[in-house]
Amino acid sequence: MNLIFWQTIFLALLQGVTELFPISSLGHTVILPGLLGWGNIELGTACDGKSCFLPLLTALHLGTSIALIIYFWREWLQVGQTLVKSVKEGEVRAGTEQWVSWLIIIGCIPAGLLGLFLKDPLEQLFASPLIAATFLIVNGAVLFVAEQVRRRAEAQFSTLTAKEREAKFRPLASLTWKEAIVVGSAQALALIPGFSRSGMSIVAGLGVRLTHEDAARYSFLLGAPIILAAALVEVPLLFHQSIFSPLLIIGGMTLSGIAAFLSTKFLMKYFETRRLDPFAYYCWIAGALSLILFLTVLHR
Repeated sequence: MNLIFWQTIFLALLQGVTELFPISSLGHTVILPGLLGWGNIELGTACDGKSCFLPLLTALHLGTSIALIIYFWREWLQVGQTLVKSVKEGEVRAGTEQWVSWLIIIGCIPAGLLGLFLKDPLEQLFASPLIAATFLIVNGAVLFVAEQVRRRAEAQFSTLTAKEREAKFRPLASLTWKEAIVVGSAQALALIPGFSRSGMSIVAGLGVRLTHEDAARYSFLLGAPIILAAALVEVPLLFHQSIFSPLLIIGGMTLSGIAAFLSTKFLMKYFETRRLDPFAYYCWIAGALSLILFLTVLHR
């Protein structure tokens, strides 16, 4: 097997596993190839005069997006049905499942607009593993602070009854359109390698008093439309290159999707009771080690 095959398989597994964990899949898929010296796929110009690296990563993201749609198929079916129903009736009532469907659409707007208007500057960031490692550390700091704030709030509720504590948290359907924009804007930070899409949107969800489980659910539902939109722009560039065969691309997407499906299943269970701290510590360690390695190489 040639080097390109194993590199693609590695990136597919890396993307699938890290996409839903709040540790930045983009950061990892920029940092690790940089550490491993994979300039052959990062710097090639076979895709209409551009590097095929970003289109390949987007194709692998598409695999994870399909996995999310399959995992949440009941929610997506309901989203489609309620959107059609609300359009027919000409009325959307907040606090209903119909409103959740519109919250997903509203939450995708900030990332969609920023990705459209800042496409070229953002693409340049993918050439800098050093920047990705730096923002991975910042990502860890955001996760840590958010969890500490959350713990203090829970400590204040310790004197309340279980029913009263439960009332302090809100269901997803209770969000306003402004709060959906806030969560969507946090998600948009993931356009910068090193920031985690799921991490930032989960933190923002916790900030508007969703439970860990509902914040994770909303984050995962927001991911699929954004990834699909990016795929429409980037993946067609892979049709104009010969580095990655169609079979290899499809195989990578499938592998990434399977890994993402299993990760989602684990995380939905994890966020019923667990916290963000372990992911913050990981981001600090991984980011700091990467920075040290990159700076050591740069000063040789």
